[in-house]
Amino acid sequence: MAEWIAGVDIGGTTLSVGIVAAEGGRPRALRVDDTPSGGGPEEVVDMVCAMVRAAVDELARTEGPDATVAGVGVAAPGSLDRARGVVLESHNLGWFGLPLRDRVQAATGLPTVVENDANCAAYGEWWQGAGRGFRSVLGITLGTGIGGGIVMDGRPFAGATGAAGEIGHMTVEFGGRRCTCGGRGCLEPYASGPGIARAAVEGLAGGTRSTLPELVAGDLNRITAATVHQAAAGGDAYAAEVLARAAQMLAAGITGAVNLLGPEAVVVMGGVTAAGDLFFGPLAAELGRPRFRSALDACTVVPGALPGTAGVVGAAGVFRLRTDPARG
Repeated sequence: MAEWIAGVDIGGTTLSVGIVAAEGGRPRALRVDDTPSGGGPEEVVDMVCAMVRAAVDELARTEGPDATVAGVGVAAPGSLDRARGVVLESHNLGWFGLPLRDRVQAATGLPTVVENDANCAAYGEWWQGAGRGFRSVLGITLGTGIGGGIVMDGRPFAGATGAAGEIGHMTVEFGGRRCTCGGRGCLEPYASGPGIARAAVEGLAGGTRSTLPELVAGDLNRITAATVHQAAAGGDAYAAEVLARAAQMLAAGITGAVNLLGPEAVVVMGGVTAAGDLFFGPLAAELGRPRFRSALDACTVVPGALPGTAGVVGAAGVFRLRTDPARG
């Protein structure tokens, strides 16, 4: 009898839930919804649990009533007490000391494990995506924020608080932009989706000519990273420059992380990567500049192969790993 695992990915913008076979593969019964804003963690957790129950019901309809869902793996943003499944702090969501595992477990009736979202995404790409075949992978997620996850010898490396690899809070410009963590000059406000949008708006406010205002009917508050990508793809030089600057900042973060960790591969994931060569071209050019080369030359930098589902797949995989470590 096939065994299944529910994977949950909690993001600052979207919630994703799917059912993954214990031996891997694409998520079944996948559903995606907007992350509720303003309602607090209770509203988010209630929606997550409702989505899990709906996905489990759909699996039973498609695979038969004997389809067994072993449990739930949850990818959650921020630093964690992994043993207790508590989100210690998640600045983008405003969560502090949230007993996420216990709440999901009580509402779904299924055993639950909680892991950092970037660690899950990295593990998902290592297990089923662009990181397959590599012993060590650094995964970087570019979205509402910037997360980083590390897989070493088939195991997520979580560190003391479950947040090892958080490259988004590496300083790339001393005294630079304010970050949601309270610091200045972190990578996140430069290369995340909101960071790219903010950089574009700042230039426009200073009088830079661009087609961007036309794409949002003059309302600059509506500009997103996707808008910048759209303009750049249409030949807008300023939009292309904004993307290139974000890629250059990301390259600085990758360079430091690769020299520190020495991974065999870096997998770059998330919505921002939809810009394709407009983003990866400048990224590759910056990574190719003269600098200390040994670790960079031994590392492969690739886009993720599981767009939109790396966290779901990875969360299911982490549940599988935690409950049966021998399966790896």
